[in-house]
Order: sequence, then C-alpha cells, then structure tokens
Amino acid sequence: MTDDLAARLARRLSAVADAPVAVDGLRRLTAGASRETWSFTAAHADGTRRDLVLRRDPPGADRPDGMALEAASIAAADAAGVPVPPLVDSGTDATTVGAPYLVTAHVEGETLGPRLLREDRYAQARAGLAAELGRTLARIHAIPLDDVPGLAAADPVEHLRTTVDGLGEPLPTVEIALRWLERHRPEVVPEAVVHGDFRLGNLIVDETGLRAVLDWELVHRGDPREDLGWLSVKCWRFGAPLPVAGLGTLDELLDGYAEVAGERPDAEAVRWWQVHRTTWWALHCREMAERHLSGATPSVELAAIGRRVAEQEHDLLLALGIGVDEPPAVAARDASAASHAARDALAPTSDLLGRPSAADLVEAVRTYLREDVVTAGDERVAYLARVAANALAGVGRELALGPEMERRHRERLAALGYRDQAELARAIRRGAVAADDPALLAAVRAAVSDRLAVVNPRYATLPS
Repeated sequence: MTDDLAARLARRLSAVADAPVAVDGLRRLTAGASRETWSFTAAHADGTRRDLVLRRDPPGADRPDGMALEAASIAAADAAGVPVPPLVDSGTDATTVGAPYLVTAHVEGETLGPRLLREDRYAQARAGLAAELGRTLARIHAIPLDDVPGLAAADPVEHLRTTVDGLGEPLPTVEIALRWLERHRPEVVPEAVVHGDFRLGNLIVDETGLRAVLDWELVHRGDPREDLGWLSVKCWRFGAPLPVAGLGTLDELLDGYAEVAGERPDAEAVRWWQVHRTTWWALHCREMAERHLSGATPSVELAAIGRRVAEQEHDLLLALGIGVDEPPAVAARDASAASHAARDALAPTSDLLGRPSAADLVEAVRTYLREDVVTAGDERVAYLARVAANALAGVGRELALGPEMERRHRERLAALGYRDQAELARAIRRGAVAADDPALLAAVRAAVSDRLAVVNPRYATLPS
C-alpha cells in the first residue's frame, strides 16, 4: 500500500509543480483515528526537498464534502492571520491518492499534550500559551462566514439527542446531562466559524509558543464559546491540574481572547460548553467504536476508544457537581486494588478448560504487546500495540471484577424499578424520574465508578 500511495503522490505533485517530483520516506503517523495522516519528503528535479504531510480519508470511507470544507477552512484561516500549515494541494477525487485528501507543508514542533505539559524545554511556551490560544481563537471566530461556504449548523442540544438516539445505546449519565443542558442554555450570541476540535493534539507548539492549528475536520458555524469550552474540558488536560488544557486559567484564556475580540466571553457560558462537549465526546467515542463494531473500519484503536465513554461519564458527573464522593486518596487506593485484583485473577475459572485461563491468556498477550511489539521499531505499530495492551488490561480487570459489578448493577436498577440502564435512561428522558433525584444520582455514580474501575482506574485519581 505504501509504494502505491507514494507513486500516486508523486504523479499528483508532479502535475501540480509541472515538473518531476519524487516521494521519499512515506510513513503513516499515529495521529488521527478518523483520518489517516502521512509524512513524506517531496524531492524536486532541481534538487530542492520539502517535507510535507498528507491527510486523507480512509480508502472506502470517503467524505469528499468534508475534506473540501477542511481545505477551504485552512485557506480562510491563513488569510485571517491564524497560524496554519501552508496548504500545498487538495482534492476530492478518490482516484488521485485513493481517497479525498489534502497536502500541507510540514511545520516543526510538538503536538503531544503530555510532552508539552511536562517537558522542561516547553516551560517558556507554557507560561503564556493559555492567553495565546485565546487570541488565536478570537482570530478564528473573526473569519467571515462567507469565506467558508457550506458550513453546517445545528441546535447543540438537539444534535446530542439525535446522536444518542442513533447509537441505540441510551446512557443515564448522558440523559442527566441533556436535562441540565436544556435547563441552563446560555444567552444566544452571533454565529461564527467554530474550529470544532481546538485542543492539545491538534496544535503544533515549539519552545516559543504556538506554531500551527491543525485538523479542521469538525469546522462548522455556531456559538464561538464552544471552542473555548472544548479547550477546557478535563480529558484534554492530560492529568494536569490547570483548567485550560492543563496550561493555564480560564481568566488567562478569556483575557487573551478579549485582547483580539474586544469583548470577554461569559465564563458561565464557557462552562455550559464544557458540559456540552464532554457529553459530545462521550457519544463520539461510542460513534467511533461503532465504525469498528459494524465492520466498516476494523481497528483496535477505534474499539479501545469506545471504552473511553466511562471516562467522560466520570467527567460529566464532576462537571455537574454530582461526582464521586470519595476523597482522591481513597479513589487512588481503590484503583490500585482493582488493578491488583485483575492481575491476580489467574486461578482456573473453568473446570473444563483448566489452565491457562482466559485471564492467563490476556496477560500473556498483553505482555507480548508491551515487551515485544512496542519495541519492534515501527512507530504506528508500536502505538497500536500500546493501545491493544491497555485494552487487554481492561479485559483482565473485567474478568476479575465484572461478575460482582454486574450483580451490584442489577440490584441498583431493581431498587429503582428498572430492568436495565437503557430503560432507566428512557425514563429520565421522558421525565418519569427527576434528573436530580438523590437515589438516581447515587445509582448512576456507582455505575460509572464501576465502569471506570474496569476501563481506566487511574482516571479517577486525576485532578478534577
């Protein structure tokens, strides 16, 4: 596949340059669960070489309108003074490089949030980055809507309802959030170009600060405060305590925004969007998993992302003030106990099958992935091996803890008068049970805590 793609890229870039161009060093990057990202070098006939990046839809899952909109957004952002990778070429004809695509210049810097938040060399950049990101968002929101024709818009709460109904897997936590969002809608403001995925991971940063804004795949028209809220949700802080991407305070972000926009967004409206986008991310994780479950895009990464719904449920409860009641020290101890219980579940679980048990096999495969595949040298294979190993760790915890958790779950539902959590979610939707009923909230908190103990017990110990 790599050789064929390199040949296609060479033909296309030669046509764009009206001169021969060779493609060297093509490799797929780990970034992007929904679109492929490739890096390569374009070698021109005059001896010049240029590092470039290809983004394309997964072949067979073409979204030509979306790719065209992304390319138009990058061009409009560039014209508005937003730092973006220079656009080299784009197209929606799948025969060109196998799928709709865009090619940009490579921009030096780091995108990985944990590195940006923890490595000493980015200390100077971190010091002023929250305000800088506020200024950048103000410039994005100042892009004239007519410069990016075709931007979609939707009612934010109805969009979430439509999404959860389409998934066919109702969640009580999401229904509680939807009720809160409906009751606390912020004052309407004029629509703007909304990036839609402005966060660490989609920003290139070097030692001096922001270098480029990436991934305009979710661009749309709507409330500009959505981008501010998304940048501030807990999952994109990567364990750091500061509320804006782990980098700074909300005041720093909003003050930076006001420097360019001339007015300061309402902090309570930004909080509303934090709740909204946490809900959206919970549903989007499940949507991405559905692409794997349906067979449309088989992927261990997409399958693993589906289990992250529990993390967003946990964050939703915290954001709504109905989160876990236990202090962090207790949560940390329980998370450790859950992990140890899973690792110790190596006794035979079946008189028929004996040893190795299912838990034995899970641990053996997880160790192989961690110790052999991760160190094999291929960057993307190593990344997916880590994803798979983490997923198997969760399977091990489920084997050890799941039966007892399931029993408690059924007892909690029965005490409320419901057969399953889908029935409970529907009752919340139609108002048959109050979304702030203490017994309901206690049951939902317990269910989310159990799910998180299987999926990612460390997550409960991160700063809230």
